[in-house]
Amino acid sequence: MKIVIAPQAFKGSLSALQAADAIAKGALRVFPDARLVRVPVADGGDGTLDALVNATSDTFHEAKVLGPLGSPIDARWGVLGDGGTAVVEAAQACGLTLLSNDERNPLITSTYGVGELIKQALDAGHRKMFIGLGGSSTNDGAAGLAMALGARLLDADAKPIAQGGQALLNLATIDLIGIDPRLQETEIIVVADVTNTLCGPAGAAATFGPQKGASPEDVATLDSALGHLASIIERDIGVDVMDLPGGGAAGGMGAGLVAFLGAKIEWGADIVCDAVGLDAHLIDADVVITGEGRLDWQTAYNKAPVAVARRAAARSIPVLGVAGSLGPGWKSLYKEGFTVLSGMASKSVSMDDAIAAPEAHLTNATARGLRRLRTSL
Repeated sequence: MKIVIAPQAFKGSLSALQAADAIAKGALRVFPDARLVRVPVADGGDGTLDALVNATSDTFHEAKVLGPLGSPIDARWGVLGDGGTAVVEAAQACGLTLLSNDERNPLITSTYGVGELIKQALDAGHRKMFIGLGGSSTNDGAAGLAMALGARLLDADAKPIAQGGQALLNLATIDLIGIDPRLQETEIIVVADVTNTLCGPAGAAATFGPQKGASPEDVATLDSALGHLASIIERDIGVDVMDLPGGGAAGGMGAGLVAFLGAKIEWGADIVCDAVGLDAHLIDADVVITGEGRLDWQTAYNKAPVAVARRAAARSIPVLGVAGSLGPGWKSLYKEGFTVLSGMASKSVSMDDAIAAPEAHLTNATARGLRRLRTSL
């Protein structure tokens, strides 16, 4: 029996690879003679760098860049197995996990360090890049990123604006004359995990600002600032990003990358599944196991577990979905290709207990789910 194990990261708990290892232990409890194939995946958010690079090359580069509050931090970027495609994960330089709860403030956090990572990839000769968005602490529309690459974002006195989302309200002019010329010959693909547009009730600030530390008043300020940025972008660059699907990803970084660097936005789960060769691994598979921290109705929207399940179901392969918890609307996932769904939390295991020992409870949830699935084989 061949079992393909393709989870994404369990946010704040387990990396995709750690989750795959825990799932493997559960699979062997039920099918001790099974051949296990681990294929960790991601959807453009946290874990995209590791999923893409670990599956194809294991080539990582260390970098010293400015973090979201302007202090030097250690970060990483990677290279795919083709040797030519670089992978930059925004969260490495401006991730929410880099800050304590008290430090989170999207009015002042910046994407400058992400631009520094891109510059290092350019310096190394790479002219194709995947940029994974998600997990950011910022709401600056990639303004800091652009400035790190030579763009000039100026106020009414022709002085550079400050870093952070609030400073966008002072933006008067965008000058791209000095931006790194190597970008013109570089293909940049934004790997996004959400389709939110830049502004409004479903925009970057309203949807993701609160988890980044924004108060209701801050959200209103940040939304106005991104709207102002969009108007200056359209006037000075000639690109309309206001209603761009995915433009609101990572605090407007999606929109900024399109406007400043000429990037194109694609949906992360399918990019990652293709890059890690999932379809080839599914050949002759008898069971597929995937999952994430929470499986609910939102999982159906561009999330990696559903991308995996759909590909497996198209080949009539039974799919087990495992998660930390099964949230509202989880039963709707059965029509997305899942055969059985199993949560770590249960009547006998609280969510707090599951979080305290995630590997063990994920192993148990996998074994429970496979015993149920076995009856359909």
